[in-house]
Amino acid sequence: MARLAAGGSGNDGVTGTGEAGVAPGAGERVRGVGPLPLDTALRLFGERGAAARAGFRVAEDPGAAAEVCRRLDGLPLALELAAARLRTLSPRQLADRLDDRFRLLGDGARTSRTLRPRQQTLRAVVDWSWELLDARERAVLRRLAVFSGGFALAQAEAVCADPADPAEHPADVLGLLASLVDKSLVVAAPDGCAMRYRLLETVAEYAAERLAESGERTAAELRHLVAYRELARTGEAVLRGPRQADGMRRFETEHGNVRTALGRAVEHGREQDALCLTLSMSWFWQLRGHQSDARAWSLAVAALGPDPFAEPVRPAVPLPARCTDAPPPWSEEQVWEARRGVRMMLFAGGGEGEGAEFASPVAQPYLRRVVAAYGSAMPQNCRQPGSVWYFARMLTQEFAGFPQAVDEMVEDCRALGEPWDLAFALLLRSKLVGGPDADEALTLFERLGDPWAIAETLSARGEDHSRQGRYEQAAADFERAMESTTWTGAYAQGPMFKARLATVRLALARTAEESGRAERLLLDAVEESRHYAGEGVGTARMLLAHHYAATGRVGLAREQLRLMEAEFTQAVPEMFRGLVAGVDGWLDCLDGAYAEGLGRVREAVRRLAAQAYLVAPNLIISQFLVAAWAKAHLGAAEEGARLLGAYDRHARGQHGGFGLRPLPSEPAVRRRAEAELRAVLDDTAYRRAHAQGHGLAVEAAASLV
Repeated sequence: MARLAAGGSGNDGVTGTGEAGVAPGAGERVRGVGPLPLDTALRLFGERGAAARAGFRVAEDPGAAAEVCRRLDGLPLALELAAARLRTLSPRQLADRLDDRFRLLGDGARTSRTLRPRQQTLRAVVDWSWELLDARERAVLRRLAVFSGGFALAQAEAVCADPADPAEHPADVLGLLASLVDKSLVVAAPDGCAMRYRLLETVAEYAAERLAESGERTAAELRHLVAYRELARTGEAVLRGPRQADGMRRFETEHGNVRTALGRAVEHGREQDALCLTLSMSWFWQLRGHQSDARAWSLAVAALGPDPFAEPVRPAVPLPARCTDAPPPWSEEQVWEARRGVRMMLFAGGGEGEGAEFASPVAQPYLRRVVAAYGSAMPQNCRQPGSVWYFARMLTQEFAGFPQAVDEMVEDCRALGEPWDLAFALLLRSKLVGGPDADEALTLFERLGDPWAIAETLSARGEDHSRQGRYEQAAADFERAMESTTWTGAYAQGPMFKARLATVRLALARTAEESGRAERLLLDAVEESRHYAGEGVGTARMLLAHHYAATGRVGLAREQLRLMEAEFTQAVPEMFRGLVAGVDGWLDCLDGAYAEGLGRVREAVRRLAAQAYLVAPNLIISQFLVAAWAKAHLGAAEEGARLLGAYDRHARGQHGGFGLRPLPSEPAVRRRAEAELRAVLDDTAYRRAHAQGHGLAVEAAASLV
């Protein structure tokens, strides 16, 4: 064993220590023995389980057995004690009871009369280690129980040194932490350029009990809350610059601690801390697709204080700086603005109060109060989430539609905002209407060094090139966008850009081999997108469905739509469900099932109506094509011609609602719809009905569907 461990000669020797390491002398070195790897732990658990209960095999419930091994940290003695319980419990029962492991693996779990007393129970083992610590080591160990998952040195220093005790200093924590690592009570492992620490789950549970006994729990939890509030507050700006990837990794690593801190802020009614944390995390949640976190925490935190948009509405005052630029305590105006920010986060996430959708009539009175709170543009409206104000004005019909809202947002950002805010407003407008905005936004984002925003802007410009048939330029932008994702931690971007690149390459393909490579790229994008939440998986599957249908494989296209629907969650907006219904209607027409197709298009218009008229009317206008096609075969050809006339009037200047495409090639579908209509109408009747439809408003035409 010594030769294998040290790689030396037959004269090597081993000194084993069960608690603290021994400083190595000349020619010696220390080799730590950590917890067992999972496969080894499972083998030990299986062997000891078979000794306790004849015939036991890990294979009878491998999931539960693995959970036991993981939660007992691969500690051999703990696994032996747990295996002894298999005489009376199944592996699943055992795993389910590990929250009270010290009682579970107590006296009744003894496995041998030859074990020393300190090895007879799990608690005795940890008690023995605890008694060997001095008072300062015990204080640090029990305070470490407030962390969730792991921690860095800076946060350990902030939490484990009590500022009320002059004898304790943060600089002393490192030495005490090192001592606990040497005694195998804390695990240390490299994490980039620094070390990260954690407690084994068994030690963490024991330390939490000791912390509760000490009376220090509340104070330690509040220090933890402040430490992670400051980590999020000071780190949020990094997510908009050249060190974005590092910032994303750090926020993801500490997300468990941040959630724990938020929970404690809500539990203790620490409204300002909770507001600060929520606002500081909002951009990370958006980048990473953590919509459920954004929704749940903004709802919980909003409930801590009064609703800033309740009657009578308190008027806002201009605030050039973000609330989170400084730590709490804040001024009274900053607190009210932070409350507004969290409420607007909540509204942007899909609803206010008990979930009323922001575009529904129920939400109109609330939206009018949001508009009234600001009166005219202020610096905070140029930043997220304050920019929700512009969309509130649109939804209350102050603006004619989304383009006008974004136009005003861009102009206000030029006058009042910072460069990143202006670039983001330009990006929004480019996604909606295309044109030169993407070039200006790209210049600003490249100057700021924001990889995520650079990639998004390249993608928006690529979409505009693609709509205009400039496929070579589109491919170049999508390729650059994919390269930019390697510098970000927003992994969900990659599959979306890959899917869009694949569709452009399909359009450029001149040989079967080129088409095959592009299709494989699209399939890769779908597979990759399945690992991430958000729009990526829907976008990739929708583009694949379009491709299958356009190449005559309607069955495969429907399969992609059904897989997409199976992946929908309650958070998926009605607008996206409407898009799926519309594509189903197109597929029905391709199959000759015209009545079913018309029914699907009616469903699409109904689902799209709540939001699309204001946000992306092109999504409804596109449905007119399939409805016209279906009506040509259902005895309503004149209505179909009117719908085609309405499409020809309103589709001009429409640019594809943030990259959402109801149909793969609208010009091709339009030609098919006209051909089907002319097959049953003479030229005079077609022209007359088409002219009548040309005079209809979008809503009036939609009623013909």
